[in-house]
Amino acid sequence: MEGKKIRRIALLTSGGDAPGMNAAIRSVVRTAIYNDIQVLGIRRGYNGLIKNDFFPMDSRSVNKITAQGGTMLYTARCAEFQTPEGLQRAADNCKYLGIEGLVCIGGDGTFRGAQALSEYGVQVVGIPATIDNDIACTHYSIGFDTAANTAIDAIDKLSDTMQSHERISVVEVMGRHAGHLALYVGLSVGAAVTLIPEEPYDMQRDIIDVIREGRIHGRNHSIVIVAEGVGNTNEIVKTIEAETGVETRLTVIGHIQRGGSPSARDRVMGTRMGHYAVEALMQGQNNVIVCYRDSQLCTVDCTEALSMKKKLDGYMYRVGKEVAI
Repeated sequence: MEGKKIRRIALLTSGGDAPGMNAAIRSVVRTAIYNDIQVLGIRRGYNGLIKNDFFPMDSRSVNKITAQGGTMLYTARCAEFQTPEGLQRAADNCKYLGIEGLVCIGGDGTFRGAQALSEYGVQVVGIPATIDNDIACTHYSIGFDTAANTAIDAIDKLSDTMQSHERISVVEVMGRHAGHLALYVGLSVGAAVTLIPEEPYDMQRDIIDVIREGRIHGRNHSIVIVAEGVGNTNEIVKTIEAETGVETRLTVIGHIQRGGSPSARDRVMGTRMGHYAVEALMQGQNNVIVCYRDSQLCTVDCTEALSMKKKLDGYMYRVGKEVAI
């Protein structure tokens, strides 16, 4: 499918930042320029689109940003964009600036905004970037690998000191309402227990008994990974300490999981997805999301994608429980 010749596109990042966003930005800009397409960078997401906060981008403007975390375009929430008036203003600004295609990098909220803009006549392509890896239409989202490695590195260091004191470590990792990050991290650090929102748990059977059994078999330190969407982690810590009699400490890794220099995987995926997004615009595709499925890139209709729910990897969850003995 060949579309009309595109002369100018714009790109923005929205929602939570994720390592690898800058690699995607660089790739979009340089792929567009290679194809004689002008590029405008929109600062602060949809807020910037409404307020005409833009600047022209060239190859040099994205020099050496691949190694940087965060997003050089900044990101912000925008309540006004969720109103018909805000959407109309954003669409009018696209028309006024001669924007013939818009690349939106982010998560579900970003794609809902892109879908809404497409209904106002703006050609849009989305790129999935979220450390939660909870975008249902794609097997991988930019930022996940770096966030997992950041958490793993922190927990490895924490394990050293906790083992010296024979304590129990309860570690809360990010992931919003999904457990993909916690599950991946828990498997990587050899956690005794991993709690995720998708799987209900019994405190006695799934936590206390597992920790006690480990003590009986000589394990002097247990790691319990808790996804932030599970609930009150402080209460989990209090219950574990009361039931086991072992000093139990809580560590919330927090927003450092979003920062840092992107891993090789996130740099490469950001670059590939950015390139693919520009090609999709050039082909005339609209209201689609660039996805990674079965080791290949493709596009999925945004409306269809937003109606999907991402399932947890049940096999990985079972592996984590069985090898934790």
